[in-house]
Formats: sequence, structure tokens, C-alpha cells
Amino acid sequence: MNPAQIKNIFWDVDGVLANLNYAYFHFLTRHPNYRDRYAGLKWEQLPDVLPILPDYGALELKTHPELGTAMDRDFCADQSYFRNRPLYPGVIETLKQLNEAGYRQFTMSATFDVEAKTAYLRDILAPVTDFLTIECVQHGEFMHDTAKEDSLRACYQKYDLNPDETILVDDRIYNQHAAIASGAHPVRLRCEFTSDLPADLSWVPEFATVQEVAEWLTAPSS
Repeated sequence: MNPAQIKNIFWDVDGVLANLNYAYFHFLTRHPNYRDRYAGLKWEQLPDVLPILPDYGALELKTHPELGTAMDRDFCADQSYFRNRPLYPGVIETLKQLNEAGYRQFTMSATFDVEAKTAYLRDILAPVTDFLTIECVQHGEFMHDTAKEDSLRACYQKYDLNPDETILVDDRIYNQHAAIASGAHPVRLRCEFTSDLPADLSWVPEFATVQEVAEWLTAPSS
């Protein structure tokens, strides 16, 4: 992929724009259903509680071997935990810089509660909603269904986008496959808890921050 050809950016939210791991940590250590069990949990122990599955590549409540479904339900049901995922530093400023550089930008967030997630996004991303298009899609029973791929395809038609001029910036491994299947280019965000890409995706560009993605996109062509 040549970064110079990219005109459209779909940002995943959790793990890319917002710190979902922060929300998970506070949920496990403070929610009345789990705080006794995880009293004294340290930040670096999160992957011990939420094992990272190979096709996920990042922390998910649903990967808990015993309580995943209940945890996910409790997390989504309580807005004090559901919304407790702050934006990473510099996200708003970076999105503004990319808008000034001419990129069309979207969020692409798959969730089990579209109404609640959309309200959260409109609130936390309020400074950039004059140019950032918020798209939320309902997940199916499994996180690695085709919801995001289908939504990407729908957006290409809805907004008259060329997928070959489009990137999806995501931390989940299954969503790298979704971007490819939809005709777009995958870009991966990493944090301390993300696992390595499998061999068949080793060519996918990886970055630690949205600022690094912006620098990569806007670097002068050689």
C-alpha cells in the first residue's frame, strides 16, 4: 500500500481512539459483582484475567473463561463503566490535523448496544463531529462475525468512497481481515496488551499511536 493514495480513514474506537483497557481495569476492580474477586489486581495482570485469543489480538471481556458473557452484559448495562474509556492523548488534535490535510474521517465501531455507544461517541468526540462521521454497527453473537466488513461495504456506497483509497485503523486482528475482505487497507494500532499479528498479516503496518498513523500518511513521498 502507498500511503499517498489514501483519502479516507475509518478509525476504530476501542483500543485506537479510546482506552478500553482503562475501562476494563476499573470495571473489574470496582464493579460490585467483581471487585471482591479482583481486589488488588494490578494493571499488568489484565491479560491473566482476560486471555488474549489469537483471532482477537487484544483484551476482551468476553474472553474470560467463566464469566465473559456476564461481564460483557454488566459492563454495557452500567454507563459509569461503559463510558469510562478516555480518549488517548492527542486524538482530537490529530483528527483535526488530518481533516485540515483533506482526509475524510469516520469512526467504525461495532458494539452490542448501538444506541449507548453512539451517544458516548457523540459526547466524547464532540470537538470533531463537524467533520468526523460516526458509524456504529451491531455485533452478532460472536465478535469476529461480518458486522464490520458489512458496515464498511455499506459506507463505501453511502458516502461514495473508493475502498482502495481507504484504510481501517484497528487493533483487533479479526478486523484486519474485515478491512481486507471489504477491499480497504488494514492498519493496526498496538498497545502493551496487543499480541503479534499472525504470519499471514505480517505485512500490515503497525503503529503505537494515532499520531504515528498521521505522520505515516502525511510524510512526503520519496
